[in-house]
Amino acid sequence: MAINIILLGPPGAGKGTQAKKLVEERGMVQLSTGDMLRAARSSGTEMGNRVAEVMDRGELVTDEIVIGLIREKLEEGGNGFIFDGFPRTLAQADALGDLLVEMGMKLDAAIELKVDDEALVARIVKRAEDSRAAGEPVRKDDTPEVFADRLREYYKKTAPLLGYYYAKGDLQQVDGMAAMDQVAAQIGAVLGS
Repeated sequence: MAINIILLGPPGAGKGTQAKKLVEERGMVQLSTGDMLRAARSSGTEMGNRVAEVMDRGELVTDEIVIGLIREKLEEGGNGFIFDGFPRTLAQADALGDLLVEMGMKLDAAIELKVDDEALVARIVKRAEDSRAAGEPVRKDDTPEVFADRLREYYKKTAPLLGYYYAKGDLQQVDGMAAMDQVAAQIGAVLGS
């Protein structure tokens, strides 16, 4: 039985790492809207051309286009889907819910990686220091100031989703500050491994 989940959590909480584990261990399909938009842009399809036009104008891609891309991916099938970076707003959450119902699918859980903000900032600063020490490039958003802005933006936009999925009985919380394998085990427990 395919399981469909949303991973929620601020930047740096480990959503990408956990999604990658689920892809490798369970064969789930990660639907990252950023990756999908980049792939669509260079695909040459009708939808891809629409994405390229909007992005070339420097505008944000509409929810309608993103839902269209997600529909295409869902139609390809797979052993469950991980929604990463989508939905970000209540309107997107409603649109995703409607799409899943229309396709005879359902959302099994919205999993929030709960984190301590101060510890998260410290984790990001350490990641930057480790990169520097290893002679690797440091991500430009790995400074305390930029990261704090990203954190505020996340809470402003995404916090309403936590209430939305809680009210539907879909919200599950895991300790995002635990060790990577412990976080994975908590997610596995939510998925009923």
